[in-house]
Amino acid sequence: MRLLARRGGGAGGDMAEDTVPGPAGYAEWVADLKDRIRHARLRAGLAVNRELVLLYWQVGTEILERQNRRGWGARVIDRLAADLRREFPGVAGWSARNLKYMRAFAAAWPDRDFVQDVLAQLPWWHQIALLEKAGDDGTRRWYAQAAIQHGWSRNVLVHQIESRLHLRQGRAATNFRRTLPAAQSDLAEQIFKDPYQFDFLGLGEAVRERDLERGLLEHLRKFLIELGMGFAFVGSQHPLEIGGQPFYLDLLFYHLDLRRFIVIDLKMGDFIPEYAGKMNFYLAAVDDLLRRDYMAPSIGLILCKARNGLVVEYALRDIASPIGVAEYRLAEALPPDLAGRLPTPEQILAEFRPGERPSEQTPDPAETSGEENGDDGAAAPEHP
Repeated sequence: MRLLARRGGGAGGDMAEDTVPGPAGYAEWVADLKDRIRHARLRAGLAVNRELVLLYWQVGTEILERQNRRGWGARVIDRLAADLRREFPGVAGWSARNLKYMRAFAAAWPDRDFVQDVLAQLPWWHQIALLEKAGDDGTRRWYAQAAIQHGWSRNVLVHQIESRLHLRQGRAATNFRRTLPAAQSDLAEQIFKDPYQFDFLGLGEAVRERDLERGLLEHLRKFLIELGMGFAFVGSQHPLEIGGQPFYLDLLFYHLDLRRFIVIDLKMGDFIPEYAGKMNFYLAAVDDLLRRDYMAPSIGLILCKARNGLVVEYALRDIASPIGVAEYRLAEALPPDLAGRLPTPEQILAEFRPGERPSEQTPDPAETSGEENGDDGAAAPEHP
């Protein structure tokens, strides 16, 4: 092993690079030391965050108590913010806006033990997202615990709340309880949703399967977020040669917790029983041709535009391979009253380009792509 050392040069600050042989065991010791430093920094950051969240909860609780029991008015928050900022100049977090968040935080979570044991594991920005985006107490608790379990960033947390993940998790129609061991079937059912939200693709209803697949691959990061934790992308149109004939899997994933391949078949129409037989064929081939000794048998997921529960039940009843069927949504439909009031694309174009006919400016759908913004549109709350 050779150690690369950079030493400062003369007054000009030139750097010279030397190679120095490291003593026996040095590389292992340095690697272990780096790992301990990272863990220590993480623990320190978590400890600071924990104290900050508890302090904000205490401040919010005390504001509530004084306003509710002592009759202090709303203007006391503005005065408190001015006093604290004067005492701690340059320290963020003590604006009137953030003090109101602290009051709302304390009102939403009156149980100190839950705040201390659970919520203190999440940054303050996550707390604001839960307050602003999640509705009732049970929903907030579900997303708080899910964010901790899966390590969601604030943007991912907001996306999951807005896509109503708590109403979709574990809702796919499956035969897992019959085809998988009990512990595995519970986990497998939880990782599949119904419906899947693909509105980030920007595709309309008149779309082909290849367009849908291409859109999912172009937005692979968002697709993986929608699928959930543990999915690792293997390939699209993955080739299989069976009996001298070529076959192609729409999407192939590997799930880290289940230790299985997940085969996804995309269908533009409603579910029909033939789809289950085709997926059963794919799973048998994947298990014979791709599965390694340490892997469990593969699972199939059929994504279709709509499904009838009874048809799915009959189609999966006598199939031995684990298969799930779920719907997908390309876009959220607008309420009828709102849709009627929105201008059409032609009206918008006429407003901004009165001298041009709409047909001249309408782009070819094949030439357009829904670029993701990267900004979730929510204003970031103040944070120290």
